[in-house]
Amino acid sequence: MKADDHEGCVLVAPQNFAMVENGIYRSSFPKPEHFGFLTALNLRSIIYLCPEPYPEESLKFYEANNIKLFQFAIESQKDPPTPIPEDTVLAALRVLVDVRNHPIVIHCKAGKHRTGCLVGCLRKVQNWRWSSVLEEYQKYAGLKCRQRDMKCIETFDTVSLRQCLLSIMYRYLGYGPNRKRLLYGEENVQTPKSQATKV
Repeated sequence: MKADDHEGCVLVAPQNFAMVENGIYRSSFPKPEHFGFLTALNLRSIIYLCPEPYPEESLKFYEANNIKLFQFAIESQKDPPTPIPEDTVLAALRVLVDVRNHPIVIHCKAGKHRTGCLVGCLRKVQNWRWSSVLEEYQKYAGLKCRQRDMKCIETFDTVSLRQCLLSIMYRYLGYGPNRKRLLYGEENVQTPKSQATKV
């Protein structure tokens, strides 16, 4: 399905779909029945937070619609839980805040824990109060809040991301109406029609 094929179709959103910020969305794992909805978003990129391979059917859909897939392999919680690597979170956030990748969707499997962790770290960069960060995380995690996610968000070093923003030549001006501005003229990024970029 291409971007111009969804007209007249019933658009079905993935579970836990929501707008995080202008040009940034979150959801559960998109399935073929959600392809029409995704094309309506005019996506440029997907951030996938699981280690498992992506379905071939979905990869072909992304290739046909020039959507670049970024994969960051964060393992699901084990017993005992293992910490979420901060360098992986930082790498995912670098992709997320780069406006050249927008519109973008973040997802894991259910769109709750790993996705909520990444969004929570983003909220810290945006200087949200901890109570608001926690409330948003709990809204999607429900009764299954995970301490390792809370620990990852709480200890995330926002200075690291700001340094990365400078390294990719952006001046961080916030979100919504105050968009980040490129410090150089390039606005269009070519997205290869290939398999996922793995980190």
